[in-house]
Parts: sequence; C-alpha cells; structure tokens
Amino acid sequence: MTKRSTFSNEVINIIKSIPKGKVATYGQIAALAGNPRGARQVTWLLHSATEKENLPWHRVVNSQRRISLPKEGGYEEQKMLLISEGVVFDSLDRIDFHQFLWNPLTDKIGEIDKNGI
Repeated sequence: MTKRSTFSNEVINIIKSIPKGKVATYGQIAALAGNPRGARQVTWLLHSATEKENLPWHRVVNSQRRISLPKEGGYEEQKMLLISEGVVFDSLDRIDFHQFLWNPLTDKIGEIDKNGI
C-alpha cells in the first residue's frame, strides 16, 4: 500500500469538504493544502483517487470559471451534476464565482453564526 503525502491527504480532505452547490478551483485547493503551485497535483489526485475516496470531483473547475474536461470526455456529466446541485452557467458556460465559488473561511463563519457557536 502506498503512503500518501500530507499534501495529498489535505487535498482529498479539502475536496471532500466542498459543499453541494459550490465549486472550487484546482489552484484554490492546492493553496489551501499548502502548495499554491500544486494545481496539477490536484488534477492528478482527482484522476487517481476519485473512485477510491468517493470524491465530489464535479465540484472542481478551472480558474477561468469553466469545466476543464473536454466535450464528450466527461464535460457533460460534470455540468449536469453541477446543475443538479443548483450551480448556474452563463451563455459561455462559465460559473459565477461571486455566487458559487466555495470560500471555506466565510462558510465556516456562517456555520458558526447559524449554530450560535
């Protein structure tokens, strides 16, 4: 069994934390995991660990607010899954980051406020 790096474990935990109806970018996840230049590693982890870790892979998009997968190569499935969670695409198939980009800090503060903690 291969031992995962701390970065890999962090990436997996971060991806699992992205709530329904929100998206995160490859670079955002890498930075949150401690390696701001590790976006390609995030891509590799998504590819290699999604099934085994049951990752919500469809919630990860690129920094241009778009799905990175090619048409007829998973693009349609990812878009359908995001739409089913309430994520809206504009006419150029971009996602409004003001509305749908996950911000773990503000989400955590909102959760604390809501629960009165």
